[in-house]
Amino acid sequence: MSITIPPTTEEPPARRSGHNLPRSGPGAPSSDELVGARVRRSEDPRILTGRTKYIDDVMISGMLEAAVLRSPHPHAKILRIDTSRALVLPGVFGVLTGLDVQAVCDVQPVIWQMIPDQFIPEHYAMATDRVRWVGQPVVAVAAVDRYVAEDALELIDVDYEVLPAAGDLDTALDPDGPQVWDGHSNISGVTTVPKGDVAAAFSDADVIVRTTLDYGRQMGTPLETRGVVSTWDPITDELDIWMSSQAPNLARDLLGDVLGISIEKIRVRVPDVGGGFGNKFDFYGEEIIATMLSKRTGRPVKLIEDRAESFVATVHSRNQRLDVELAATRDGKITGIRGTVYQVLGAVLGTVGVGPAWAATAIMTGPYAIPNAEVTLKAVLTNRPPYGSYRGWGQPKGCFAHERLIELLAREIGLPANEIRRRNLITEFPYFSQVFLFDSGDYRRCLELAEEAVAEQGWDQVVEDARAQGRSVGIGYGFHVEITAFGPSRIMNAAGLQHATFDEEVVRMDSTGGVTVFTGQIGMGQGVQTAIAQVAAQTLGVPLDTVTVVQGDTDSCPYTGYGTGASRGAAMGGATAMAAAVDLRTKILRIAGHLLEASPDDLVVTDGVVSIVGAPSRSVSMREIGDASYRRLLGRLPEGESPVLEGRVVFEPENVAFSNGCSAALMEVDVETGRAHTLGYIVSHDCGVVINPMMVDGQVHGGAAQGIGGALYEELVYEGGYPQVSSLFDYLVPSAADVPRIHTKHLETPAGAIPGGFKGVGECGTIGAASAICAAIEDALPDHAITLTQIPVTPVRLRRSIVAAEGA
Repeated sequence: MSITIPPTTEEPPARRSGHNLPRSGPGAPSSDELVGARVRRSEDPRILTGRTKYIDDVMISGMLEAAVLRSPHPHAKILRIDTSRALVLPGVFGVLTGLDVQAVCDVQPVIWQMIPDQFIPEHYAMATDRVRWVGQPVVAVAAVDRYVAEDALELIDVDYEVLPAAGDLDTALDPDGPQVWDGHSNISGVTTVPKGDVAAAFSDADVIVRTTLDYGRQMGTPLETRGVVSTWDPITDELDIWMSSQAPNLARDLLGDVLGISIEKIRVRVPDVGGGFGNKFDFYGEEIIATMLSKRTGRPVKLIEDRAESFVATVHSRNQRLDVELAATRDGKITGIRGTVYQVLGAVLGTVGVGPAWAATAIMTGPYAIPNAEVTLKAVLTNRPPYGSYRGWGQPKGCFAHERLIELLAREIGLPANEIRRRNLITEFPYFSQVFLFDSGDYRRCLELAEEAVAEQGWDQVVEDARAQGRSVGIGYGFHVEITAFGPSRIMNAAGLQHATFDEEVVRMDSTGGVTVFTGQIGMGQGVQTAIAQVAAQTLGVPLDTVTVVQGDTDSCPYTGYGTGASRGAAMGGATAMAAAVDLRTKILRIAGHLLEASPDDLVVTDGVVSIVGAPSRSVSMREIGDASYRRLLGRLPEGESPVLEGRVVFEPENVAFSNGCSAALMEVDVETGRAHTLGYIVSHDCGVVINPMMVDGQVHGGAAQGIGGALYEELVYEGGYPQVSSLFDYLVPSAADVPRIHTKHLETPAGAIPGGFKGVGECGTIGAASAICAAIEDALPDHAITLTQIPVTPVRLRRSIVAAEGA
């Protein structure tokens, strides 16, 4: 397969500027201009007109609805469960306890096992003898509707013996404190990621700066909560399950493992997904609960998480303490970085184990050519809900560490932080960091683009004018790298992943010339269906509106082991679809050559018409080729050519692809209240060859909005193991008033190992946000010389820092 990868560009072609383009009709791009075009998304008309079908819209005849009684305690023994009153309530069809699950199911899976000899507690979909976090499932009820099921929960009596809880990191680290699991240290595992000679780097350093950072507990908070509709066929023992999932093939495999059945008896279907953000990548106990209730009652069972439940039932993320230090020369050359990352896990390991925490540890050098590094991860169990996936995985914390250290170094040696960045950014590729091989990039140019955008927006003048008025306004930057196009399987298996990461795509043309792409990737609002369609249409040379992308059914769609996560949807899905379309195009040209009595090498394809180079009047349409391949074959299909038009490719990359970007924030601080407000936001970024700039901008904007929320507002607050958050009044996601207009700058450095040169962009806007915002807040308060070390920067925390600086 021959793929042409365009060179690095920073000024996109003219077709990428201006208004968004229609998919068909006047103004639509031709088939050879689709990659890079601002084409309107195929998903949007259904979404905007209310024609989407989400998990709660799935209705099956005879379906029951379930509700879950959850633990009110962070740690307690279960002494007695009495469900007798619930069982006789009219409308109740079944009740399930942890002992029922334990009798027929295996333990919940952990697919990322990164630390040798780590203690991985075995746990089931429901609590058996103890509860270990508030919100852990204890009893489930299936009834005629959710109202009856909720009423039944109130009739269930559970007696607990409350036990001391390791409700926070300090309590969990106390050697004399409570143990989450008897006989086991709360530190479930320790591992170190080394590079070079760190001891020598620090002993020879001119300057050493150090800090302790605390990153608060957060979650993805998708607009649609999680849900499942499970149907167990009592005759065939087959399972048909609808899930709001980012990874249906992974879910099917894990369902087979836990239920002890062969996966050919399991069909996983995914309806429209109302946001995922990593939260819906993980595999949850509720999938098992709904399935066991369906098996017990003989009827389909729907189980939908409500918003209050989501704060204790969906995986938590971020929450780390980082003790880090940086060694450098007096002129700002970084020679070493080291530290300890304390990952605040829950009571059990979630699906991804310590994967996000390990990623923060392994990405600590970030975009910088730091020759020596040694970062230790300590995975700490607490009596909180499991830790799992959220947009950015561990990368926002690793970025926060190296960017905070650069700001400290800048103060120490009297150089601008961006000058230190410039002196240390990686300039030669490929580059081997602590663990990863960085494939391509122009990091210095990306930084310059952000600085140029700041100048274009006149931010320096805004700051000057504001300060003349007595206001506190500042500018800050944060540079990041992003792991994308996640694979390859063998390397990931060696790193501890108990699953594959290859991608498979099928591109099929029908008898009328219509094209269908069958993908294992999942759309969840990001537009991956449109991106894959653009790539397939351009590769085949057909109009975009003739391409349909089918997803979300393990019976009809190909196997994509890792699903849609780790910024791999467009990069892996697009690259694999391109390869499959190349195979199909080759066959189409052979058939067209036979029909036109010409060599395939002399043919060109544009907008669904195959013609002879130099003789456009001699042509054949895709409809005619489809007819010759499926219906009227005699004399039209070449001898020895098989009917059916299809390309099928399995793609396994040699390496991941690294995107990069620089965030810039313009912040204003109310010194009297401690409130920080985002006045402006810029992201310059490089995600390789851009498939659709409109969608890339949307991904960057969405990521930046979540990054702003994480930096300033969002936190799952706990006291002694008890959550203080139960609604969106407590967990403050940013509103439209909190997020300014976000400006983006595109830089395109093609990926080194991905056909088409595509890289991912799904997490770009999120990773550098906290770093840029903290730097901007500090810049807004030059007379206070504060150093921000805790995320989120709430008004109370910031006001406390201001008061402390004023009293110093």
